[in-house]
Amino acid sequence: MFIGEYRHSIDEKKRLAVPSKFRKELGNGAVLTKGLDNCLVIYPVKSWKVKAEKLAALPEASKEARGYARTILAGAAPAEFDRLGRILIPEYLKEYAKIKKNVVITGLNNRLEVWSEELWSTYRQKAEDNIEDFVSKLSDFGI
Repeated sequence: MFIGEYRHSIDEKKRLAVPSKFRKELGNGAVLTKGLDNCLVIYPVKSWKVKAEKLAALPEASKEARGYARTILAGAAPAEFDRLGRILIPEYLKEYAKIKKNVVITGLNNRLEVWSEELWSTYRQKAEDNIEDFVSKLSDFGI
């Protein structure tokens, strides 16, 4: 299970050191792709396979389904760890997430998100300000 919030930075070669406790759960590699709200998502390979199968099962006739599947699948890249536990962030993903140097890695149970430090700060504040509204809307889901 991935939980917590960690601050790191991207080096000049576009590498990101993934916290060691997360690397242990990710195993030998992972998949990095575009997420919602301009963040990146790191999936363990097993979770990625489940996600990719769900995306492949979406109806091709649906414009929204095609758009979402294309964004997530075409935006994906293998995240292989070097000997120091770093992964390469491709330039197109760095641009999508508006990452310059400093990032925040957040654990979300079955996946990690990688945020530009600035975007995370703004997003987190808005989410915290609206937490009561979120809870009331999610009560239908048993939250």
